[in-house]
Amino acid sequence: MISKTLLNEAAKQNLLTQNQVEPLYQFILNQKSSKEIVLDSDLDSDSNREEPLKFIRSFGDVFITIGIILLVLAINMMEISGYAYFIPAAGFILVSEWLVRVRKLALPGIAILLAILYFVNKAIDFNHEQATTFGLAILSLTSLIYYLRYRMPFSLLPLVSGLIGIVIIQLGLDILRYPIIVAGLGFMVFMVAMSFDMLDTKRVSHLSDSAFWLHLLASPLMVHGLMFTTLRSKHQWVQSFDAEIIIISFFALFFLLALLVDRRAMLISTQLYVIYAVTQLLQNQISGTQNVMMYVMFGLGIFVLFFGTYWYLARRIIFGFLSGTVINKYVPDLKLQDVKR
Repeated sequence: MISKTLLNEAAKQNLLTQNQVEPLYQFILNQKSSKEIVLDSDLDSDSNREEPLKFIRSFGDVFITIGIILLVLAINMMEISGYAYFIPAAGFILVSEWLVRVRKLALPGIAILLAILYFVNKAIDFNHEQATTFGLAILSLTSLIYYLRYRMPFSLLPLVSGLIGIVIIQLGLDILRYPIIVAGLGFMVFMVAMSFDMLDTKRVSHLSDSAFWLHLLASPLMVHGLMFTTLRSKHQWVQSFDAEIIIISFFALFFLLALLVDRRAMLISTQLYVIYAVTQLLQNQISGTQNVMMYVMFGLGIFVLFFGTYWYLARRIIFGFLSGTVINKYVPDLKLQDVKR
């Protein structure tokens, strides 16, 4: 997709000068009739607002990633220990300068960052086997530096995961006894993800990709935290309802939230809960546990296929009335319009 926002982003990454942005954009405007070019006015169509996953540009990315994995396995077999692991970590940083900073390869970049974190962890474990907080801090700092250097969205996932781990350890929390704390941390990550999304509602820059990884982390934290808190609650209003009804109701609300902010990735963490809840509800009505699971999986599969296909149609029907309101300024466009295919 080619838009002025995208050209400005390219200028920030020194792929072209700021003075070249306007002339190039005007040239693109003059070529608007070309079917291969998508402009700002075209970005509102459903086919162009799908959650973009820029992991792979070609099979070459997969081939390079396999090479990185083989290198990590080979280095791990070498007889090195302690701080010597910083050497391969530094080597992969040099590789990042070419593959990530220059060539902008996402999937190899993810593999390289994981390799760097792995070798850094091996190095710091040499003298700090018990210092879990110290190790998480170093890994989080490494991820932060990687993000600032290469603007690779995936870097935020290990960065924030490490910070959450540090908070839990420092507070001495038992996450099984206090799941509401986990839900609170998940909600904080969700708000950070939404702040990225609000800055890029058209999903054209690395901010949207950054939000994707944060949503992928925030959703299981919120879902599991809230579900454990609700199901273990001894309040009378909770006890008066079946646990399965609560889970299904929660899933419906969570689905509406994902639909509103246009993030299907949020729903991944709720699938197991839904399968459990519906199975429990139907087990007394259908003979045989295997038969129940078959019907539940079949129904959920139809549900996912339907909303995967008609996601934006459902979004417009349910939330179209919010078009033009303040809420529409912070989420992808909600207005009713014809689908451009």
